[in-house]
Amino acid sequence: MSTPAASKSSESHGIRILLIDDDVELCELTAEYLRPLGFQVESVHTGHAGVERASLDPWHAILLDVMLPDLDGFEVLRKIRAQSKVPVLMLTGRGEEIDRVVGLELGADDYLPKTFSSRELLARLRAVLRRSGWVSEDAKAPALHEVIVGPLRMSVETRSALLGETPLTLTATEFDLLLALARAKGRVKSRDQLLEEVRGHEWEAFDRSIDMHVSVLRKKLGDDPKEPRFIRTVRSIGYMLVDPNARV
Repeated sequence: MSTPAASKSSESHGIRILLIDDDVELCELTAEYLRPLGFQVESVHTGHAGVERASLDPWHAILLDVMLPDLDGFEVLRKIRAQSKVPVLMLTGRGEEIDRVVGLELGADDYLPKTFSSRELLARLRAVLRRSGWVSEDAKAPALHEVIVGPLRMSVETRSALLGETPLTLTATEFDLLLALARAKGRVKSRDQLLEEVRGHEWEAFDRSIDMHVSVLRKKLGDDPKEPRFIRTVRSIGYMLVDPNARV
């Protein structure tokens, strides 16, 4: 049986979602909510099954529980990331910050606490699909083909980034966040502004995910948070990307 190739012009219709979670009832409720909206949802309930299904078929996004009965979600994410850049949203039942930090460092694109509302799930899901190019934005601003900040070069068309001659391995969220900062080179972007640009207009007032993503980006850029070369923290406001070779 062949699976038709996904079409980027179809908005959410035919978007294939893999849900890896041992909570059968949650899986059923999530599928019941998403299917009438045009999503195709398949659920598996163990880490091993999730890794297998993720590798056998093309998916537009994966919802992955941190707490699984065999492999934990982090190990599942490692195995998925070894073979695919598919957007992954982590589901965290404990709500601990360390879970979110570890997930983001391993390549998760976003996270959701298991107390999420249906509206928040849909907003986060559409946001990662939009960033990966599967769901179009109503009003896209004309994009620069390439953004350059000192040794950092970012291609908008290929969604790739180079630090000198070294390619950077970035998740969709990390790329969009770094691009937003690069386009505003030398200007401060507040956390709220970054959240709106990267995730869209659905966000929580005290969402700390921007700080976590910046922390991961700094590591990938070789930045020291105490004496940053690229991403500077502007206390109580947000962040600013600077050219490390320029005098400020």
